[in-house]
Amino acid sequence: MASAQGFECDYRPDIKRDKILELLPAYTGLAVRSKFKVDKEVLDLATNLKFIARAGAGMDGIDEAHALQKGIQLLNAPEGNMDAVGEHAIGMLLSLMNNFDRADEEIRKGQWLREANRGYELKGRTVGIIGYGHMGQSFARKLSAFGVNVIAYDKYRTGFSDAYAREVSMEEIVKHSDVLSLHIPLTTETKGMVNDEYFFHFKKPIFFLNTARGPITDTQAVLNAIKQGKILGAGLDVLSTEKFPALAAEPWFDELIKSRKVLLTPHVAGWTFESYRKISEILGEKLKTLIL
Repeated sequence: MASAQGFECDYRPDIKRDKILELLPAYTGLAVRSKFKVDKEVLDLATNLKFIARAGAGMDGIDEAHALQKGIQLLNAPEGNMDAVGEHAIGMLLSLMNNFDRADEEIRKGQWLREANRGYELKGRTVGIIGYGHMGQSFARKLSAFGVNVIAYDKYRTGFSDAYAREVSMEEIVKHSDVLSLHIPLTTETKGMVNDEYFFHFKKPIFFLNTARGPITDTQAVLNAIKQGKILGAGLDVLSTEKFPALAAEPWFDELIKSRKVLLTPHVAGWTFESYRKISEILGEKLKTLIL
């Protein structure tokens, strides 16, 4: 789509950072995924850069403040993978509440344990959503068929109550939630936000989901809350440290993988065959709005 709009495209998925830094002055635009970090060094070398198109939702890999200071336009495409994230969160929640992962493993080992795998019903419960942007809204819409009470808190938005969720204070989230799901970006403010103290304030045991960004949550705090009975089950698509071998070196890794109350996926909530295409299509459309 970019080529059809008159952009000259140079697709180099395997290019190394050193080479990128060398070539940057020749480009007016960058299209990046999460693997490439657009930091101050990149921005200062890219003397002709007019825009950055992030193929995804999160902008934490881009030094936004410095880019905007230099007059560089920023585009992303959360609309492209919000359905994938919403569906993934629903899948993780249902699996946790009904012990799908554990029950499957036990049967394969020759164990038929019905009572040990008695599940919880979602209907009638209160689901708390932190962050009511594209991802939070997608999750809320998909919950609407389950007969749940959905409440949402967003520090940076007001007046967003709709047919799928009711805007509430953080105090109401911690008081009423049976399920807590994170849908906020990683910023200096949110990094490490979900820690031991955060979980301490919840009045009821919860099922906890993080399909946002790993560093928002202190992984050891999740494990501590599980041991204390504050968390009944945790679905983590993202972790504070990701990929091996760094992940295996974390002091909490052994406890994490041994816990029967944690369901893990490798940062793929927004990574479907459909979202891969939709993200590109949406970015292509947004390129039309650029002022060059």
